[in-house]
Amino acid sequence: MKNLILPAFALLIAFSSCNNQQPTTQTEVSVPVRVTEVARKTIRNTLTVNGTVSPTGTSEAKTESEGEYRLQRNPRTGAPYKMGDRVNKDEVIVKLENPEYILSIRPDAKALDWENARSEYDKQKSLYDKGGVTLNELKKSEISFLNAKYDNENSQMQMSKLIVKAPINGVIVDLPYFTPGTKVASGTLALKVMDYSKLKLNVEFPEKYITTVFSGQEAYVTNYNLKDDTLIAHIDELSPAINESSRTFKGVMLVENPELKMRPGMFVKSDIVIEKKDSTIVIPRDVIRKSRRGEVVFVVENNAAVERPIKTGIGNDTEIEIVDGLITGEKLVVEGYEMLSNRTKVKVQN
Repeated sequence: MKNLILPAFALLIAFSSCNNQQPTTQTEVSVPVRVTEVARKTIRNTLTVNGTVSPTGTSEAKTESEGEYRLQRNPRTGAPYKMGDRVNKDEVIVKLENPEYILSIRPDAKALDWENARSEYDKQKSLYDKGGVTLNELKKSEISFLNAKYDNENSQMQMSKLIVKAPINGVIVDLPYFTPGTKVASGTLALKVMDYSKLKLNVEFPEKYITTVFSGQEAYVTNYNLKDDTLIAHIDELSPAINESSRTFKGVMLVENPELKMRPGMFVKSDIVIEKKDSTIVIPRDVIRKSRRGEVVFVVENNAAVERPIKTGIGNDTEIEIVDGLITGEKLVVEGYEMLSNRTKVKVQN
């Protein structure tokens, strides 16, 4: 039995040796990545504050006399004025009809009296220059002229109480409805106008930013419901005093709103630019990895990921400036970098 096992064992060893001598092949797998070209752009580091915007101008107009209500037509639309219409200062929005009031003022007669008195005064001046009348007669004529002038101006002022004008440039935000011909009393609210082509934003800044923010500083204002419409703003006023309870200081920002996209009363976010660099290399913050060499990113060279040490500058929540380590035009890995090490073979899938 022993003589039979030994040849069999030898045969097994020989077979195993033959298998070990067969050559093996190993295929290196390329890691799929996405890249972006390194480029220069502007980067901003911002301080975010929130608040509610308000109009820079608000004014109400009330009736100054009683009369029958007549809403006028907007010359730009051809329709009666309504809320949301833009108006210019002194545009006539409402007229009041009151024949008895007009009869008591007698505006036409006052205007005619003034014309006659002016004509008589001019005549007396001419005669006085020629010696035809005395100085006393000229003075009496002048007094009559001035009295007629003031009476006419007063009648015009009284007549103006029968119309309601837009008090400022802006947008009608309140226009109480009255049936045409309804008699309204003096002191009735006729319309309210807001100017929100510029908006005010009152904010509170944390105390630690007392030396960081300054008057004239640029900001970007966004409403949470209108995220695609970002408006330019700047700091207009800053309080030098710190609130002892909240450890904050007050500021007022002016928001440019020429197209009236943002409305008074909206809650907004304001990103104030506290640092800014133009034409500098900027990359996404999340592509930076930590290694024994410090902060690194991966760039693609000859189908391989090359680990590149970098030095960073200013940044914000999503982007950061690169002051050393990258040059424009290089292919920066922005997806798939988690699976990479230095010199890993990659396949760009952009």
